[in-house]
Amino acid sequence: MAALFARERFDGVVHLGAQAGVRYSLNNPMAYVDSNLIGFANVLEGCRHHGLAHLVYASSSSVYGGNAKLPYAEGDAVDHPVSLYAATKKANEAMAHSYSHLYGLPTTGLRFFTVYGPWGRPDMAPFLFADAMLAGRPIKVYNQGRMTRDFTYVDDIVEGVLRVLDKPAAANPHYDPATPDPASSSAPWRVFNIGNSTPVPLLDFIDTMERALGVTAVREMLPLQPGDVLATHADTAALDAWVGFSPSTPLAVGVQRFADWFRPRYFPGLSA
Repeated sequence: MAALFARERFDGVVHLGAQAGVRYSLNNPMAYVDSNLIGFANVLEGCRHHGLAHLVYASSSSVYGGNAKLPYAEGDAVDHPVSLYAATKKANEAMAHSYSHLYGLPTTGLRFFTVYGPWGRPDMAPFLFADAMLAGRPIKVYNQGRMTRDFTYVDDIVEGVLRVLDKPAAANPHYDPATPDPASSSAPWRVFNIGNSTPVPLLDFIDTMERALGVTAVREMLPLQPGDVLATHADTAALDAWVGFSPSTPLAVGVQRFADWFRPRYFPGLSA
């Protein structure tokens, strides 16, 4: 990593690499320590020693943990993570702050909300559901489907990341350490939500998948899993104020694009 930074002399860095997912962290915690803590420290060190203009990195809506107040806002406390994955993402934000404070490195953390779309992670619901539905297998529906998620289409995430990259974090001139703002600092450090701001019940998401794929899901209803939260909902007012953008791709549009990508790659013999 040090050699990469020395060779390329980056102006800015977008760091999206991590060990992601809540359930995997229950059985493989050290993968999260290695990638999300040690790996992130290596990125911070590279940025520190080569005078980068801006580091943008992926945080997660998981940092809100057990919070019941919706929508989630950056000014909310994030002191009660309910999975190790969430704890490592909160740690990333704290680590970035220390480098912003000590070395003047501008850092911005983006709290992604349930990103989906073509080339999406194979361990997330859209991929798992589509694979099972087209193969005729049951899909696993946790907490009897009584959950909502702020599904955010990948193109909106990319747009938000690029806009933020072009506007480096800056110190908040109104920051008061007597009443500290959790989303800004006297250092060039910021965190923003990036989500669709339209939470969707899980059962409605499955209905949308069925329409896009043209098949009916067999639903295996299961209890809530350790580390899961019941609902997510992004307040993106701060992001909009900072870069003039908030995600807005409708779920039906995004899911259809995902389905049109997924079917020919994984089930080419099935007619649409």
